Amino acid sequence: MEKDKKVTALYCRLSKDDGSNSESLSIRTQKSMLMEYATRNGFGNCQYYVDDGYSGTNSDRPAFQELLDDIREGKVATVITKDQSRLGRNHIETGTYMEIFFPEHGVRYIAINDGYDSNEQSQMDIAPFRNIINEMYAKDTSRKIKSALRTRKKSGKYISSGAPFGYQKDPADHNHLVIDPNTAPVVEYIYSMAEEGLGLHRIAKRLHDEKVLKPCYYKKEMFGRFIDDEKMYDWDSAYISQVLHSPVYAGHIIYEAKPTVS
Repeated sequence: MEKDKKVTALYCRLSKDDGSNSESLSIRTQKSMLMEYATRNGFGNCQYYVDDGYSGTNSDRPAFQELLDDIREGKVATVITKDQSRLGRNHIETGTYMEIFFPEHGVRYIAINDGYDSNEQSQMDIAPFRNIINEMYAKDTSRKIKSALRTRKKSGKYISSGAPFGYQKDPADHNHLVIDPNTAPVVEYIYSMAEEGLGLHRIAKRLHDEKVLKPCYYKKEMFGRFIDDEKMYDWDSAYISQVLHSPVYAGHIIYEAKPTVS
């Protein structure tokens, strides 16, 4: 592809890694900054690649992968980002793109706020250190978020996005559960049948025969998306087992049953 017909890729990314006070990092702000820079410096044929809501520690982002594909196909002349952290926060992967992938495909890379331009050799020495700092920032943010969540869980706060069947979020405190008058009787009924000696399959069958709505259909009905179909009474034995063995119905919250790897 002829040089003047190649794309100037303006890559924008925003994620939860960037914290709650992220107005300066907003996609709209990034787009404006990149286009203004490109226009002022004579870069034409600009095309936006935008990943909104994707972490920089993972390169498996839709727009970023599209950008890489376009580079492989020889469609891109220059990639411009607000700073190196927009490209990524994994210093090994980001360094590979900057030092190997882009040069191999004849692509110029510019990170505006970092003053980085791959056409200027003097910037090559400091860039790897910025990538390491960006990755450290992402890991530190992740640790702080997990620590805050653990503290809230240990204090008895309920932090999951949805309430268990039979409960609802307290309107006055979304970290507190209250009884849902519409669904709690179903949970109580399941426990009473278990106390009678009914097995999981028989409990599920009785709920079906008595046309008791499955949990997902209660939610659909609540949000006005109720659909009348044959499956709305098909209770699953595995779900019955979950209800009977869930500590939340005994007033307990498991706050860290299995650690996750960041």
